[in-house]
This record gives sequence, structure tokens and C-alpha cells, in this order.
Amino acid sequence: MMKLSSYHTHTEFCDGRSTMEESILAAIEAGCPEIGFSTHSPLVGQNDWTILAARESEYLEKLENLKKTYEKQIKVYKGIEFDILSSVDTGKYDYVIGSVHNVVVDGALYAVDHTTDIVRTVVNDCFGGDPYAYCESYFESVAQLYKRTHCDVIGHFDLITKFIEIDPLFDISYPRYRRAVERAFNTLAETPAVFEVNTGAIHRGYRTTPYPDTYVLDMLRTLDKPVVITSDSHSADTVTFGLEKWGEQMAARGLRVITSMLELLAESRKS
Repeated sequence: MMKLSSYHTHTEFCDGRSTMEESILAAIEAGCPEIGFSTHSPLVGQNDWTILAARESEYLEKLENLKKTYEKQIKVYKGIEFDILSSVDTGKYDYVIGSVHNVVVDGALYAVDHTTDIVRTVVNDCFGGDPYAYCESYFESVAQLYKRTHCDVIGHFDLITKFIEIDPLFDISYPRYRRAVERAFNTLAETPAVFEVNTGAIHRGYRTTPYPDTYVLDMLRTLDKPVVITSDSHSADTVTFGLEKWGEQMAARGLRVITSMLELLAESRKS
């Protein structure tokens, strides 16, 4: 049985509910060899779920202290979830997760993952009731992730499907949707960035399977692109959620599963 660690972890510095130390202790108790923290990058006007720019140095300093405190028990990595609309000095971090959380219409940001009501309102008011135009707008941004962030990890590639099981606003097998997915995927597949298999929507009760969809997983397998399993944890009790289960399932699908940060960085920073 593979022993995995999660590198997508949120804490009190953004929209997490636990402290970094609480998450570290949970990871140690679970026998994880490593843990990586990935606070949401500063984003103007979005301070209810992102780290404040003024707290970024505090976040890094605290992580460095915790790294030293627990160095004999676990390896701690300093990461950031770099939203495509942010501006971040990534040189301060061990690794970067790139992500898209919003569609942008006339300069206004609309979250794709907050509530089904928000999504339906945006589709109706901003996209003329056409959910596939909404999807196309989202994946156009996703396609630019690596160019914009030079990330090591592609975060929740199809986050737009968060509510697809409880409120199926669009059909993920519909040709227009698939074409939008393929355009973004083909662009990102040419980069060294690793796609994550993210269990976050499962432990939040929205989905029964992780991101990305099996259609995307099959394309990754065909290209022999590896994946990293993450829990997208926002509290200490979900730090290790589903890591081994979904790691084994991905391996059974024929995907290469990354098991350490060193392996991840060796893959994502290939020349």
C-alpha cells in the first residue's frame, strides 16, 4: 500500500479552519512522510478566502519555524496556490499550485465553486443562459495557467464541475464541453506541470469522485503524464482524506502516481 502526503493544504492564513501546526500534527499521526501548505495567493477584492498580502511574510516565517520544529518527524514544504488573477513572487516558495477559481466578465469576477445559485445566476446574466459559453470561458483561463504562473501543479483542472452531481447544469459529455476541455488540456499537456487528482469536493459532500473527470484521466494516461493525489484540505481532519484510496485507484487505471515532493519537482521542472 502506497503512503502518500498531500501538498494542497489550507489553514487559518486563508480560508482554512485549522492552524498549520494542527495540520502538521494530523499528518504526523497519519504517518505521512511530508506535508505541503498552499495558501491561496493574495487577490484584490477577494480577501475573504485568500491570504492578505500583508500576512504573506508571516505565513512564510511561521512555516519555516514549523519546518525546523518538526524536522525529525515530517518534512514541511512552503507552497502557494497561485490564482491566475493574482500577482505572486514565486521565488519565495518550494512549489506552486496554479488554479482558476473565477470566470471574468467585463472585469468582474464570478466564482465557479461557491454555490450553485451563483453559478446559475452567472450563466443566465452573463452568458445569456448558455452554460457551455460559461464553460468555454472558464477553460480559456485554465489553458493559460502555466503561461501565467509557471506552476508545478495544475490545481483542480475542472473545478467548474464541482456541483455536477448535485445540480447538473451542463453535460460533461456534450461535444462543446469536451472541445473546451481538450483545448485547455492540450495546451497544458505540453508543459511539465503535473495534474493533481483532488479529493476536496468529496470530503465536502459535493462529489463522489475527485477532480478531474475520468475523461481527462484517460488523456493523461495516454500521454503517460503523472498525477499527484491531494486532499485540498481546509481543516486538520481532512489532511489525508482519500490519498491512499485514490492513489491506488489511479495506479489501477494505469496512471503514474507521484509519491514525494522531490519526485514532483523533478517532473514539473524538466527542461
